[in-house]
This record gives sequence, structure tokens and C-alpha cells, in this order.
Amino acid sequence: MKSWDIFCHVIDNYGDIGVTWRLARQLSQEFNFPVRLFVDDLASFQHICPEVDQSASEQSVYGVSIIHWLADLSITPSDIVIEAFACELPDLLKRAMSERTPASLWINLEYLSAESWVEGCHRLPSPQMIGPDKYFFFPGFAAQTGGLLRESDLISRRDAFDKQQQTEFLKKLGVVRDADSTLISLFTYENTAIDSWLDALSNAPDSSHLLVPRGRVESGVAAWLGVNGLEKGEVHRRGTLTIQSIPFVSQLEYDQLLWSCDINFVRGEDSFVRAQWAGKPFIWHIYQQEELAHIEKLEAFLSHYLADADPVTSKVIRDLWIAWNLEESLGDSWNFWKLNGLAIAGHSEDCCRQLSKQKSLAESLAEFTENW
Repeated sequence: MKSWDIFCHVIDNYGDIGVTWRLARQLSQEFNFPVRLFVDDLASFQHICPEVDQSASEQSVYGVSIIHWLADLSITPSDIVIEAFACELPDLLKRAMSERTPASLWINLEYLSAESWVEGCHRLPSPQMIGPDKYFFFPGFAAQTGGLLRESDLISRRDAFDKQQQTEFLKKLGVVRDADSTLISLFTYENTAIDSWLDALSNAPDSSHLLVPRGRVESGVAAWLGVNGLEKGEVHRRGTLTIQSIPFVSQLEYDQLLWSCDINFVRGEDSFVRAQWAGKPFIWHIYQQEELAHIEKLEAFLSHYLADADPVTSKVIRDLWIAWNLEESLGDSWNFWKLNGLAIAGHSEDCCRQLSKQKSLAESLAEFTENW
């Protein structure tokens, strides 16, 4: 039985730790691998997993050994060492990886991308000045990549989460859903386009109920409302729009939130992938880069995601996503989205069903390391 080490340097609060924690848990629970997860920011970790004790140097949660990654870390490396998202491993550890017999298999788990070049780089070795060769491992949407994080029972759990369970879950968050309202979750980065979107929602003939978890976007929502901030559970009404602040939830609860909503606004990587498994219409706020490099990455995903969509659905989705990510006015693009809601919902579920036929990221990693 191979042992695994996963190293995570938390950069974007929840995205990096979100991905590595899901991966560590799946490798442990579904494959029975001994897994150690090294994390430098336990406070952020605790937000998505309340069972984590941010004061503990070592602890076990759901069968995974969690170790606070400090500068003076000195350990014996495991059979497999995953460097998540190019976090820099200490030279002492790299040397120790080489000195093992056999040497540790060093994997650089890359950020998710739909760009075509990743297929040619997936699983390629890279010689290192210190330590063994490092292998690049790319999550992705094509068969020639490592796939996406997906627990083996995820879709069945989603399908079993019926209307009554959704109502009970929302009630725990203090949310009482109006059957005639469109329920929307908003978990994104700051975005100046939010004013035009909230204007469109509040002036629409049909009602919407917007759920805002604690996070970076809430200041923009508060500014539009003309209040100093959003208090947990606070409800504001403007026209046909209801806005409600909800607490930051655990990973399991976030899945349930996505399943309970009609439309989900998501960001980064972890919530982006989970929104696809929800099978619901979603809008992705990609992490911004200089010189609009992120738009090229966004277009690469849209080309994949919309490949089988009809021309109207494809245009409606692309127009809204691009406008949101360029922080342009959303009035017209949002209205067209709402008019085509049924077609978009069908497309979202079709894409989820197709993606679920792929090997998961954990399966691909287990297969890659099998003969090491």
C-alpha cells in the first residue's frame, strides 16, 4: 500500500485547500491509501472543514493526517509526493525524496485548464537540480488529461438530495424559499458588473432570491444596497429581488447549496468543478490575470463546454460569461439568459452526464502511480 504526501500552500483562501482536501480525502477513503496533507494555513482550512483544529501541529480528520506545514519541517517523505499548484518544496525534502529506495514519485499537480496544450504536457517528466524527476499532472476535461475531482458516489448523492431535503437544508441556513422565485447562489470575486446585474434582477417581472455566502463579493452587494455591510442572515428586498447573507459553509454543505439553487455563480477552480457536478446552470468567474490572459483560458473552456450546445444556447451562455468576466453591463445578456433558461438547464445536465463518464482525478493518479 503506497503512502502519499500532499503539500498545499494556501494562496486564494479556499481554492487551493479546497482541491487538495477533496483529493486527500478521496485517496484515503476510496483507495485506502495512507495520506498526509501538509497545509500552511489551517485557519483557511477550518472554514471549509470545521473539524480542523487550527492550533494543532498534527491531527487526523476523516482518516487523513493533517500536518501544519512550517518552515522548519523535517520529515521522511512518502512513496508519492504531490506538490499542489507548484508550491515550492524545501530542498531538504527534495534530497530526502531522492535518497529513498525507490525514490519518491514527485508529482506537480497543476491548475485546471481546458487549453489544448495541457494534453501534450500531461504526465511529462521534468529533470530537477535537486531531487528526483518531477512529473506534471494536469486535471482537465479531455480523455488525455487527469480528469476532474469526483467522488464515486457524488452523482448518486446529488440525485438522492430531494426537494424535502433541500428545503430542510435551506431552513438550517435561515432561508425560506418562495416556490415562484429563482434561487441563486453568489460566490465570486469582486466585480463591478454586479450593479447592472442587481439592477436587472430587481427590475425583472419575475422574482429572484439571491444567497450571498460570506466572502469577497459581499462588499459590492452591500454597496449596491447602500448599507455598510451584510450581516449573517440579514434579508434585503429591492423590487422583485430578495438578497440574503448566509454563513460560509463546509464543503459538504456547499455541494448541497449548489444542488438546492437554480443558478450558481462560482469562482476559481474548486467551486467551478462542483458547480458542474451539480448539473445546474452556472456562471464562472475565472481568476483574473494580467493582459486578459484569463479570457483566453475562459474561451478555451467555453469551446469545450459549448461544443454540443445549439447555436442560441451557446451564444447566450458565452455572452453572459464574457460580460461578467470583463465586468461589462449584464442587463441584456442576463435577460437573454433568463429567456433561454430551460435550454441552458438541459445543457448543464447533459454536460455533467458526459463528464461523469471520465475517470476522476483520484482514479487517474492512482493508476499513474500503480507501478511505481
